[in-house]
Amino acid sequence: MSVIGKHDGILVAGGGGFIGGHLVAALLADGHTKVRSVDVKPMAEWYQRFDKADNRVLDLKDRAACVEATQGMNYVFNLAADMGGMGFIEFHKADCMLSVLINTHLLMAAKDAKLKRFFFSSSACVYAADKQTDPNVTALKEEDAYPADAEDGYGWEKLFSERMCRHFTEDFGLETRVARYHNVYGPHGTWDGGREKAPAACIRKAIECRDSNHRTVEVWGDGQQTRSFMYIDDCIEGTRKLMDSNLREPVNIGSDELVSIDRLYRIAEEIAGIELEHRYDITKPKGVRGRNSDNTMILRELGWAPSIGLEDGMRKTFAWIDGEMQRARARKRA
Repeated sequence: MSVIGKHDGILVAGGGGFIGGHLVAALLADGHTKVRSVDVKPMAEWYQRFDKADNRVLDLKDRAACVEATQGMNYVFNLAADMGGMGFIEFHKADCMLSVLINTHLLMAAKDAKLKRFFFSSSACVYAADKQTDPNVTALKEEDAYPADAEDGYGWEKLFSERMCRHFTEDFGLETRVARYHNVYGPHGTWDGGREKAPAACIRKAIECRDSNHRTVEVWGDGQQTRSFMYIDDCIEGTRKLMDSNLREPVNIGSDELVSIDRLYRIAEEIAGIELEHRYDITKPKGVRGRNSDNTMILRELGWAPSIGLEDGMRKTFAWIDGEMQRARARKRA
């Protein structure tokens, strides 16, 4: 049974974004009656928006906005951040680090309002770089974040904000929960424009090649770098289970199904019904050589781990992106 009652106030910070939109949808579907969705983007740009939610456009980098957002709330899910795939975070380090203002001011507002629990969405980018130098990476345990050598910019902001959550619990008694997400993907996410994650980029390129009869695709890096990718439904379930738990330490929420980027492209091609020649561009951002989630802690503490296979999740995501691309072409023709 959830610690969050059906009529408790729930703030989803970043509710106009990818993960936030799915979380709002899940909470409303479960009968929660007091869900507030907040995002800095104009509502027309939100990934998902629901009339049953209290939707507000606020810049949560500003403390007064955080005070307004938390007023009358009992729980906070902080999913708000300026981020994207490697193509974004590699060249926007300062923008990514400025997200520390969101977590700082939300924590202060939550403390002052005496909220019951505060969830922070961290990232696998907090992990030390020297543990991710081999494509055949040993899955990353939570303790591998220290000694600290996080991804420059985005990773350091996440690690610092994790520490803030810890000390707000220790010093002020604010119950915090921290998840380290590993590469979340799925429908209703970014699929073009430079902020998309690798699964969406692979799918978009496969569809473009299928529809244009091109048989060559550009792959960033040498294709041998490895990752694990978590489908959005698993992410939402794990997030809610963590919020309900007594686990105060940061924990991985990610699939442990390791795959090379080359194989990720091949999965997208198989779904599209084509086979492409891979042209490698080693000058493009490619991140660490290997990263995978060790799920020992979450299995032990929550009795749960992500279970949706990569190929199943990719098929669902492919269908959604394909539809979005066809609709975009129809609008352009019109």
